[in-house]
Amino acid sequence: MSADDTQAVERIGIDALLERVRDGLDRLDPRAAHAAWRAGDALLVDTRYAALRERDGLIPGALVVERNELEWRLDPLGSHRAPEADSHDLRVVVFCNEGYASSLAAESLRRLGLHRATDVIGGFQAWKAAGLPVLLPASRPPEEADGPPHPTR
Repeated sequence: MSADDTQAVERIGIDALLERVRDGLDRLDPRAAHAAWRAGDALLVDTRYAALRERDGLIPGALVVERNELEWRLDPLGSHRAPEADSHDLRVVVFCNEGYASSLAAESLRRLGLHRATDVIGGFQAWKAAGLPVLLPASRPPEEADGPPHPTR
């Protein structure tokens, strides 16, 4: 890359980029995401890495797709797509741990044509704090869990 090429590249910090991306998303709070899923209007996608899922549990009914595979698994035209990724009209609601990486992931899905892709404000931690269903890891004794187990669907 020549010096002239670098001058044409926009320089933006991650905070500004995140703000710009979020301006284009109709982000959901955890309760709205849960309601959309229960109504059959959303596919919940958990992009947290395995250690966080093992530590904190899973969202019942969520499709687990690690972030580095997300676009391949959710592209309706892709050869490696998940069976659930059958339409560009699919409303995909992405979760990460705290709601930062999920915004960037949702924007990436929108670039693939998934125009309803969005994420959850506060991520998995906000979902859990709202008392929404979480399947706790089987290896953790109940007394170590954060309160009583939540009912599942």
